[in-house]
Amino acid sequence: MNQQTPLTLTRVALLLAIASSLLSSSSLLAADPVSIESLLTEMVDRNEIARYPAKGFRLKQASSYNRASKTPEDPKGWFNNFDRSTKETHKNYVRVEENRGRKEYVVMEDDGAGAIVRFWVPWKNQLKPGSDVVIRFYLDGASEPAIEGNMFDLFQGNGLVPFPLAHESLRSAVSFFPIPYAKSCKVTMSDHPFFFQFTYREYDDDVAVKTFSIEEFKASKPLIDTTCQKLLNPSAPATGEALTLNETVDGGNEKSVSLPAREAAITSLSLKLGSYEDPNVTRHVVLKVSFDDKETVWCPIGDFFGSGIGLNPFQGWYRTVDADGTMNCRWVMPYRENAKISIANLGEEPVDVELSATVGDWNWDSSSMYFHAGWRGQYPVPTRPYSDWNYVTLKGRGVYVGDTLTIMNPVQRWWGEGDEKIFVDGEAFPSIFGTGTEDYYAYSWGGRSTDFYEHPFHAQPFSHKYNKLNRKKGNEKNTQGFSTETRTRALDTMPFATSLQLDMEVWSWTDCDMGYGVGVYWYGDFETSSNCKAEPEEALNVPKVPKP
Repeated sequence: MNQQTPLTLTRVALLLAIASSLLSSSSLLAADPVSIESLLTEMVDRNEIARYPAKGFRLKQASSYNRASKTPEDPKGWFNNFDRSTKETHKNYVRVEENRGRKEYVVMEDDGAGAIVRFWVPWKNQLKPGSDVVIRFYLDGASEPAIEGNMFDLFQGNGLVPFPLAHESLRSAVSFFPIPYAKSCKVTMSDHPFFFQFTYREYDDDVAVKTFSIEEFKASKPLIDTTCQKLLNPSAPATGEALTLNETVDGGNEKSVSLPAREAAITSLSLKLGSYEDPNVTRHVVLKVSFDDKETVWCPIGDFFGSGIGLNPFQGWYRTVDADGTMNCRWVMPYRENAKISIANLGEEPVDVELSATVGDWNWDSSSMYFHAGWRGQYPVPTRPYSDWNYVTLKGRGVYVGDTLTIMNPVQRWWGEGDEKIFVDGEAFPSIFGTGTEDYYAYSWGGRSTDFYEHPFHAQPFSHKYNKLNRKKGNEKNTQGFSTETRTRALDTMPFATSLQLDMEVWSWTDCDMGYGVGVYWYGDFETSSNCKAEPEEALNVPKVPKP
């Protein structure tokens, strides 16, 4: 009996140590809720986006979409374009409440833990900036708003939230500052809501969230400032193994470079062509990438890097296109065993290519995902009857992270009234139903907003005849020709467990034939599939702009 005592005590001590360790781990997890600081940290962590979210959420959106849109079986309602409220008979919001003798229009309401991660509102008058509407955010059932003030003054980058976490885009205000809540969120406006979009995360029941407070907001100022500086000065990790490809690629041929055969990740990718004199070269030269013997990237370089047709410089968090023709990408692209990058020249003339890739370490686990970039193009696309044009349909598990749309509009009148409709995991009605193509890309009044603009998460690199090197000086309304809009996602990524379908309405004011081309970006498991296939013939089918 006495001989067994030391062994028993050892077992007890071991069990106590294990229990203590488990309790300690649980305590650490419980002490690490979603918060302003955790979300800001996640926003600028490019590794994080390449892993399926550990804290599960569904991305949703409250918007002023027309409530007559209920089913594609009713085209008149499904394509109804009245996406706003300007008087009592318009009901594109939740409800009206009386509060202390004043009317408040409820525009968003969510029960449960969540976080607002994007907020967009336009100018009410296309020639007069700003708004006189007071916005109020009520969190966790509180009777007093956690945030209250003029919605433009608060969220155009020089008020409560600093630039670029909030900013004035073309005739609109956009905020990406996270507003987390543990139990509920209600957002109201003091007058008839014009157009609006509130994009928010709806967290799983087991996710703990620390509710936004002004006190925590002020305490987070050092991190807020650091986050802003990172967003405005994007850079990829300097460490890693550099591989290059400097070749002349003849028409109809391709050149490749193999990456280190080990568990690793591309952390930056740079490409420059010898000439951009022919603007169609950015559609005719295609980037192809294979990971673990599966091709997951097939995309024309203009659509991959966000430049569209021709060389159109801009700077974003994930991609930068320089005026000298250098195109940079900072998506993290992990793989387990091998990878290969290829440049295919679909055109007839040879092109000189300088390509550089930096490969760093990566620890692959069950949450790791492969990077994908696909492309779809079509010309002509008739604008009548109204229709939904599919960007991409995905099957399997993954996270959708961005897109670049290039339109050819043959007429002067505005083309971008079409709403995005995004179905996740087989839902019957889209959890994200937008208010216009320009709103999806974070600006407004698209008929006039043909000037260049850029932001870490969205940009208009080219429209009509304007880009960063040729800025708009007048106020004319002419959207004829090419327009390129791009959007990448940080906190507003869209996880999907089984499927995702993103459609954009083709809704122009003119009965005409347009040209559509879209590059789409997502992460997914090895088995995740897409309806985006290699389309060399369509990539060569670059539409010509009719003469005025």
